[in-house]
Amino acid sequence: MTHVPEILLEHHLKKLKLPTFLREYQKVARQCATEGLDHVQFLTRLVELELIDRERRMVERRIKTAKFPATKSLDSFDFKAIPKLNKMQVLDLARCDWIERRENVIALGPSGTGKTHIALGLGLAACQKGMTVSFTTAAALVNELMEARDERRLLRVQKQVASAKLLIIDELGFVPLSKTGAELLFELISQRYERGATLITSNLPFDEWTETFGTERLTGALLDRLTHHV
Repeated sequence: MTHVPEILLEHHLKKLKLPTFLREYQKVARQCATEGLDHVQFLTRLVELELIDRERRMVERRIKTAKFPATKSLDSFDFKAIPKLNKMQVLDLARCDWIERRENVIALGPSGTGKTHIALGLGLAACQKGMTVSFTTAAALVNELMEARDERRLLRVQKQVASAKLLIIDELGFVPLSKTGAELLFELISQRYERGATLITSNLPFDEWTETFGTERLTGALLDRLTHHV
């Protein structure tokens, strides 16, 4: 019978979905007894542990949902290897204020200059700050949109992608887009205009984006939306 209260407590903690509370309460109780702390301090310690662990799990879920090809932070980026890159500007972007303002970031440069690493680092920073992130390559995104259109679920996919607080489109310009693909990508970016932040990496300067999108009219309209708040 002496174990009944303990069994009931553990049952209630499971029902309330407090796994850290359940896992740690006995150890924390012993620590508090040794230190002579009262019940309020005991509960405070447990609640703090639960909150820390809950935030960690939420960050892990956001990172998983983002579908990063790899988890890379800015701490592991070698800024000395690319001296022309403004380190202070990148670290300022990692504060994620621009995402809250629904602005955009465009990283241009040849292969091997760290664009994807920077994009992943900024995406990870956003996840850690409680923001939803979606990572994709331009080719994969266009393929997804075209498949969704053919299967009559385009609106659902557009809504899903557009809902992310930060959308990262990597490798724009590596593969020329079909007319339909370019139009679908333009439509998606237009939907996010002033509603969500978008980060794009490309190996092409702006004056060569027409090679990817096919027409100057579409390219110009796309750049207008992307660079208005960039």
